[in-house]
Amino acid sequence: MTEAVPEDAFLACARAGLCHVKGMIAFLRGTVAESYPQRLILDVHGVGYEVIVPLSTFDRLNPLPGRELTLKTYLHVRENMQVLYGFATDAERDIFLLLIERVSGIGPATAIAILGSLEQFKQAVVGGDVSGIARAKGVGKKTAERIVLELKDKVGLAATWEAQAQGATSQAAGDAELALIALGFKQVESRKAIAAHLKDHPETWTS
Repeated sequence: MTEAVPEDAFLACARAGLCHVKGMIAFLRGTVAESYPQRLILDVHGVGYEVIVPLSTFDRLNPLPGRELTLKTYLHVRENMQVLYGFATDAERDIFLLLIERVSGIGPATAIAILGSLEQFKQAVVGGDVSGIARAKGVGKKTAERIVLELKDKVGLAATWEAQAQGATSQAAGDAELALIALGFKQVESRKAIAAHLKDHPETWTS
């Protein structure tokens, strides 16, 4: 059961993109030293960080060598290795965390493969398209069914994406809602809190 958090506190947390940060490295800002479709070497003050990225991030950032960029990161620690994953946006990282933490049978590598076609994945979850989700590398029918069950039926994430697609909520407000869901709040709770905040502060998340 998620412990109640004062509204302004967790909304501020969501806006800052810090609600879900659990590792030692929350982001990296540096220059691209080497660039491959799912792997970057980022030079940060003379230290080269190897970062695994989904194709959605690669396409969004177009990380050519010599280009400066910022990656939102997640450090995955195992007994015999540490792997750094990077994302173009907080929303991408939130979805990654929801997949590896909420859906049994999905590890970081599979989550990265799923995020390779992020918009198609969102549409598939909203529509309950199991076969569409199962096209991702490493995802079979049963795993795809679990994804729909967890993200659409239990978490309610599909409602957030559907509202964004229909223009019922702004991109920024929807991303803040996603951050709260990744933190462990229910979709309904998150939407109510954001709606209450916007009522008092209408200038917030207008983009």
